[in-house]
Amino acid sequence: MHKTFTQLDNFGHSLKAASYLSQPKSAEEIYSAIKLAKKMGLTVTARGAGRSYNDASLNGGGITLDMSAMNQIIKWDQAKGQVRCEPGVTLEQLWKIVEPHGWWPPVVSGTMKTTLGGCLAANIHGKNNFKMGPIGDHVLEFTAILPTGAEITCTPKKNADLFYAMIGGLGMLGIFTSITLQMKRIHSGLLAVDAWPVQNLRRQLFSLLDGAPQYDYIVGWMDGIAGGYALGRGQIHAARYLHEGEDKNPQETMKIQNQILPPRIFGVFQKGLLHYFISPFTNNLGTWGINTAKYIASLRKHTFRQSHAAFHFLLDYVPNWELSYGRGGLIQYQSFLPKETAESAWTEMLKLSHQNRLPFYLGVTKRHRPDQFLLTHAVDGFSLAMDFKVSEGNRAKLSAMLQEFDRIVLANGGRFYFAKNSETSAETTLAFYGKETAAKFKKLKKRCDPNGLLESDLYRRIFREKGG
Repeated sequence: MHKTFTQLDNFGHSLKAASYLSQPKSAEEIYSAIKLAKKMGLTVTARGAGRSYNDASLNGGGITLDMSAMNQIIKWDQAKGQVRCEPGVTLEQLWKIVEPHGWWPPVVSGTMKTTLGGCLAANIHGKNNFKMGPIGDHVLEFTAILPTGAEITCTPKKNADLFYAMIGGLGMLGIFTSITLQMKRIHSGLLAVDAWPVQNLRRQLFSLLDGAPQYDYIVGWMDGIAGGYALGRGQIHAARYLHEGEDKNPQETMKIQNQILPPRIFGVFQKGLLHYFISPFTNNLGTWGINTAKYIASLRKHTFRQSHAAFHFLLDYVPNWELSYGRGGLIQYQSFLPKETAESAWTEMLKLSHQNRLPFYLGVTKRHRPDQFLLTHAVDGFSLAMDFKVSEGNRAKLSAMLQEFDRIVLANGGRFYFAKNSETSAETTLAFYGKETAAKFKKLKKRCDPNGLLESDLYRRIFREKGG
């Protein structure tokens, strides 16, 4: 373990915290770190790839376990499409192992750099949430070590209360040591994609509502600057798996070399340098120009085939793209609204952002369905993720606006996702989880972690009570 504090930050580079850093390579080393924390009067949190936009993997003043060294694929059953991995395995490692054999991870995030342990702790959703649910729906089994030293195995039937609480449990009940997942059978390395424009928020939500049952994946881009009739305009991308026989050469399209994202744009520009060129346009005027051009370019419906990696991992096209937001970084705010109230709630939020002259620079919409996990963020409705640029001059104003967003979301029966939101308070958290759910989670917390050793900056923020 590092004997001096190491400063870590979130993916958006808007939050920082210093902690002792340890890199365990086994369950035994995890428990050793936990025992040390207890002896020193410190808290512990696990950190995967650090891709959360908020404070989920920060633990100021405590011990942070960097899980990236526990990155072995323990077993891959090619016939059944079942894989058992350590928690530090990334989605990139996973898809590169399974796709050449005709399988694909059932749920992935917008970047392939996330770890499976982090994916389960946040219970990630993808562009196929309406069809496939969150990643937790595809977990066959996991093992975890509790702060008591107990090693447990959980399935949907064995230790079911912990299964449904630890997945999406923010890493606060125990630390995953292995994860067994069921993959999705595919018959091609390509997806059939349809892309079409939507003139405003109403059209966007209608397209998601109507398209989700028809496609395997559906996602919307939203222009956060357009107003008036065009408020909430954007573009829909919807994709379906190719049926067996549609791809004339599936063995070729499923090869890793035909999935890997190109290192250069147009074969010329090195992608790792692109954020320097994007940065001058990361402002209201520059984003207006880019969004306008993007919308105009989308006016004609496009139908094409695209590799799985290219369709899913858009955030990886431009490495370090988040650095284009400048020294203050970015805050991502994601809300989930029932289909009955989403339009009115987001109309109010979009207009409020325009009034404050704080438009978001990237907006993403998805269609969702409920799930049975204890700390679920899901609704029968939609989500909207908004990226805001942070500066010294706007931080207080932005924070106040996001608190008002929270009020609007709660008033409309909405929910929040704690791999994203960094401003949501304990009062708001209790209001949307409800007293019964919060009490149930805290009871499990007391059972699994009686000394309150597992904590993060996020946990302290949204549950407030130390060790609670």
